[in-house]
Amino acid sequence: MARFAVTAFGADRPGIVAAVTGVLVEWGGNLEDSAMTILGGHFAMMLIVEVTDDVAVTQLEQSLAERGAPLGLSVAVRPAADPGAGEPVDGASWSVSVHGADHPGIVHRVTQLLADRGANVVDLSTRVVQGEPPAYVLRLSVVVPTTIDPDSLGPELVALAGELEVDVRLRPDEPDIL
Repeated sequence: MARFAVTAFGADRPGIVAAVTGVLVEWGGNLEDSAMTILGGHFAMMLIVEVTDDVAVTQLEQSLAERGAPLGLSVAVRPAADPGAGEPVDGASWSVSVHGADHPGIVHRVTQLLADRGANVVDLSTRVVQGEPPAYVLRLSVVVPTTIDPDSLGPELVALAGELEVDVRLRPDEPDIL
């Protein structure tokens, strides 16, 4: 079986998921992993799909582009590495949440601190929450390596939060059904 990474992006509208997954079904594809969301009025999806070895990247990309064109989708398909091809961080899952006034550099500074400690960001989302004043919310799921004591990471995040004038919370991640 061949594995492909599929990305699609376009103005949000009904039918995008059905169109893309319909093409995958036509090619005998299996959707292994996905993330889909609305970002600033645009729908973005990232998929890992498995298809039979006789399906070429160009064939799948062309089919998806043709089906996505009426919906205004930009589509890209690339070969995907086999599961476990990367070097996973051996550690525990933790959640980091940041909340405060929106300003440039929050995501960079928080993720840089985590990267410097060897933590791997496995999921990240941000939102501006309307209010007076608007608030910025950053949520991360990270794997903290076994070589790092999470109790030492917490104070470092709190110190950084003070510099950024935001609130931060680090807690063990709850096991997820998905």
